[in-house]
Amino acid sequence: MTMVKMIVQTTYNGQLLRAGKEYEVASETAHRWDVSNIAKIVSAETEENHE
Repeated sequence: MTMVKMIVQTTYNGQLLRAGKEYEVASETAHRWDVSNIAKIVSAETEENHE
């Protein structure tokens, strides 16, 4: 999962994502949005196993 800051308002999985706010989305989606100037990547979390 990756945190993004929205540049424009859009819907994602039935939720309204507002411009200027930060949301966590799938990494693939975040990269696609970054390229399309829909959102900017804030941080990418690495998946770690915590046992």
